[in-house]
Order: sequence, then structure tokens, then C-alpha cells
Amino acid sequence: MGLSDIAGGIGRRIENLGASVTGVFSEPVIRLGVTGLSRAGKTVFITSLVANLLDRGRMPALTGAANIRAAFLQPQPDDTVPRFDYEHYLSAMTGPQPHWPEGTRAVSELRLSFRVAPTGLLGGVRGLRTVHLDIVDYPGEWLLDLGLIDRSFAQWAEGVLARLPLRPGAGEYLAALAAADLSAPFSEPAAKVLATAFTRHLRLAREAGWSDCSPGRFLLPGEKEGSPVLTFAPIPAGEYPRGSLGREMARRYDAYKSQIVKPFFRDHFARIDRQVVLADVLGAIHAGPAALEDLRQSMAAILMAFRPGSSGFLTSLLGGRRVERILFAATKADHLHHSQHARLTAITAALLREAKDRADFAGARTAAMSIAALRTTTEDMIAQGDDMLPAVRGRLADGRSVALYPGELPADPMQLLAPARDGAQRWLEGDYAIMDFAPAPVTLRPGEGPPHIRLDRAAEFLIGDRL
Repeated sequence: MGLSDIAGGIGRRIENLGASVTGVFSEPVIRLGVTGLSRAGKTVFITSLVANLLDRGRMPALTGAANIRAAFLQPQPDDTVPRFDYEHYLSAMTGPQPHWPEGTRAVSELRLSFRVAPTGLLGGVRGLRTVHLDIVDYPGEWLLDLGLIDRSFAQWAEGVLARLPLRPGAGEYLAALAAADLSAPFSEPAAKVLATAFTRHLRLAREAGWSDCSPGRFLLPGEKEGSPVLTFAPIPAGEYPRGSLGREMARRYDAYKSQIVKPFFRDHFARIDRQVVLADVLGAIHAGPAALEDLRQSMAAILMAFRPGSSGFLTSLLGGRRVERILFAATKADHLHHSQHARLTAITAALLREAKDRADFAGARTAAMSIAALRTTTEDMIAQGDDMLPAVRGRLADGRSVALYPGELPADPMQLLAPARDGAQRWLEGDYAIMDFAPAPVTLRPGEGPPHIRLDRAAEFLIGDRL
């Protein structure tokens, strides 16, 4: 069963039929998915977006902002999904001692409702209308699991084992795999030895900046920790006897797909109207060519699941909803002087070219831009010999103020993407620096949300047409 089978099931179509009819004939709902891999800044993006939609003084590029007469938070419509803890996250980012909030660890949702003044020829005789924006946050670690749905255990294991030797923690897992008798009768302790070593490898790879660290629930197991569905690992292809350790690894992989991945796609991804894909492109560049290529492949795999295209009136009524708009956003643009933002955007667009072309061909509107949902730096010039270099200045977690010149990004994105695809070990033109800036203390004036870079342009692309 593939992605289209899950998303198009009869039960889901009946459910979507009622929701679609309600949306068409009463109060429209925009369902916005916010996705991205670890450290891309999903929590910060959602928090700052909501704050700046509630107080729109810093949103000049959102043309529909002038039509909004009121914006307010409501309980999310799905009682089974936790609420996105907006107030707690905003306090962390903008309080007296600002700090980054904890990252996403489960699916959460928030409904922001607008009272919008009508426009057009009949604007003078029509009353205010209500538009709901449902924002859904997904753990980045779970995203790549969507690519497993159409892969067999043998295909998945082959790919993992091929790339594993180049990554942190590979030696420990390969040693455990070599010591295991995969044809022997299955035993739970033997399975746990392999799963534990493989999970440790995934954690080390994520900390080193690698993007593809699936299966994602191995890193964020929640209530499933220690269960058989999370106790498997990749092994070499072979014909393993019935009841053997090798055969059980394959069975548990299939159970992971059917019991974890497919319900997640069916209940959340298949219902998205608009999509934000956040990527820490700067972090991948800093980690080196292999990490950048890994990010490119990972994002392409993720976007295969979004079913992009146009959702017409009949299509919506029949439940065949598709993602209409996809924004590809490189985060942490505030780590660069503004003179390099266009280059970061170009690299992001080139990095996601294959996925973007596929979405464009299917009829979805796509855009790429560089943003900072919460601006943490100011621009500066620093001396290096006889030259003055464009830099940014920010605050570290220990309170120190530092200036950073991260290096000059190339004007031609292929100067980075080509060596990354060719398997280069390091950048030929030098290294690209990056720092973990902490949120800067900020005083918010009435009517203004947190400072940002191009968050208003992102909002305009995603929801401007509905306001």
C-alpha cells in the first residue's frame, strides 16, 4: 500500500467530505503544516508567526493585514491533539531572560482566527467574515519516516548500510552487527543489542549535523520506547529462516510502517493545504559537503509525501485535498549580513530544485526565501587587515556579545552543490563559520510582534490570498 492508498482511503474521504463542505459553505479554514528537520527552528517559526499575526506592526509585506479587524486564539478543533504551547514559547523567547524554547517532541496544533473585512465591489454591503488558520507542528525527526512507506525492509537496510560507514557511531553498530548471528533463533536481548547500538549511532549523527536520521521514532520514541516496534535495525540482505533474528528484523520494520508511519501520514499530512518546509541550510554548509548532500536528499524524500497540486471545488468535496502552496525557507538568515541573503536564497532554491520542479509541475505554487523568524543579531563591519568585512553581532548563551563573519557564500550555488554531490570531504574555498546566538533582549511596543527577517513575506505567500 502506497501513499496515495493511505491518503485516499474511503474512511478518510468520508471524513474530509464533511469537513470540506463545512469549510466551503461557512467559515473557511486554512490548514498550515510547519515541517523541517531537527534544529530548523519550527517552534520559533510558529511562535513568532502567531505573535506577528496577532500584532501586525512588523508585517508590512502582508497585504491582507489591513483587512484584519481582529485576530484571536481559539481551542484547536481536534481534541485528541495537544495544543501548541504558544504562550510558554513566546515567554521563553521574549521574557526578561530570553532563551530558546525546547524543540518539538510531538504533534501539536493551534487555531488562530481572523475577523476580516470584505473587499471588492460588494465589500460595502457584506459583513465581516471569519477565517481560521490551523497551524500544525510536526517533530522533524519523524518527517523522513514518510519516505519509508514505499520502501521494503531490504531497500531501506541497503541504503542505510551503504551510507553508515561515513557517519559517527558507525563502528560500534557494525561491530555489533558482525557479532550477531542473524540466522539463529530470535531472542529479544540480541535484538536489543542491535537496536541500542543503531539508535546511539542515529543520535551521534544528528548531533554532528546529519539530516537523514530515520527511523525518527528511534530518536523521539515517546510512549513507544522499548516496544518491539522500535527494536529493529538494518541488516545485510539474505534469506533468513523462519523464526530467526534476521526475519524478525524485517517483520518489525513492516510493523513500524503500518503502526507508526502510516497512521501519522493519514491523520496529519494528508490534510494539509499549505506547507512550510524549514531547512537549516547554513548549518549543513558549516558541517561540510557530505552534510549538505544529505540535506538535499533528505528534503527531496520528505517532499515526495506532500501530494502537491491544485485543490478545486469538486476535488475538495471528494476529499482529494492536495498541498496548494509550499514555501521552502532557509532559516537563521540573521546569521548573515543582508548582502548575502540573496545568495542563501539561491542556494536553498538550488538545493531543493528537484522537489520544487516536481511540485510546480503538479500545479502547486512554490517559493524559496531566506528568513529569520526571530532576529537575534544586528549588522556590523569588522576589520581584517586592510579590509572591512560585513558581519553580524549577537549574544551567546553566556551573555557575551560577539561579532561573526561567517565567510562569503558563493554567487553560484553549484560551487557548493557540485562538490557535495561528488562526495568531496571538505570545501575547497575554505570553511563557513556559524555560531549559536541566543535570543536578544527585546522590548515589544504595543501592536508589534517579535523582530524578524521576511516573516511577513512568508505569511503573504502562505495565507495572503485568503485575507
